[in-house]
Amino acid sequence: MNTEYNSSTHISFIGVGNMAGAIIAGMCRHGFQPEQLLGTTRSPESAARATEAYGIRVINDNAQAVQYADVLVLAVKPQMMQDTCIALAAKVQAKKPLIVSVAAGISAQDIAHWLGGNLAVVRCMPNTPALVGAGMSGLYANAQTANAQKALVDQMFAAVGRTLWVDEEQAMHTVTALAGSAPAYFFRFVEALMKAGEARGLSSAQAHELATYTALGAARMMTETHDHPTQLRQKVTSPKGTTEQAILSFEREGIDTLVEHAVAACIGRSEELAAQLAHRDV
Repeated sequence: MNTEYNSSTHISFIGVGNMAGAIIAGMCRHGFQPEQLLGTTRSPESAARATEAYGIRVINDNAQAVQYADVLVLAVKPQMMQDTCIALAAKVQAKKPLIVSVAAGISAQDIAHWLGGNLAVVRCMPNTPALVGAGMSGLYANAQTANAQKALVDQMFAAVGRTLWVDEEQAMHTVTALAGSAPAYFFRFVEALMKAGEARGLSSAQAHELATYTALGAARMMTETHDHPTQLRQKVTSPKGTTEQAILSFEREGIDTLVEHAVAACIGRSEELAAQLAHRDV
């Protein structure tokens, strides 16, 4: 099936948690119509809450959602993915929708296998800034996925930020380290900056405002100018000035090694989780 976006394309979300909700809200802001979208959750009560929150129809019947779907978005926890897929395999094989997974660590091959095989599968690693429309989503498509299907998925996730496709699925572990998990690294750095400011007499509110809005401004300069981060750093680092002393301190403490170790640790854990969740015969 070469899915192309149009007003009759139906997209079902199995699971409507925070990340799925952010994607749904972004899609509705960027031209997708609420009546094209359907979500599922476990209970009628939570379905009613999700319907109110996201403005789409939300039900508690996964099989019905598959029958509706040209695109089926699997937004369940990784530990639930195998059981969810196996329960839906017959319906999926009858409908043959494009499959999109936002679950970390589970390969396209395993998803297709659990759903009965021979399916177009796209994996997505979004990050939490998608909640404010500033996400960065890494995407990988298996060989069965047509270009038109990739274009549709790109449009879906561009509604909550930027997208980047990788050709090799193994690269999704690095995407996790540089985007999926990375907002927490920046949050932690800002925490440390705030603590340093408070230790020197600023109030918590003052330190928070200075550090967070400086982070916002720095991020905008990196994304809105054509300068490399190295150039931007050099422009603000005058010889023998105050900024230079802070940068030299980072270098003495081995900032590149520290970050390399952090990225390697994240990738290692991503690979470990993938191995734990990998294909099991059913």
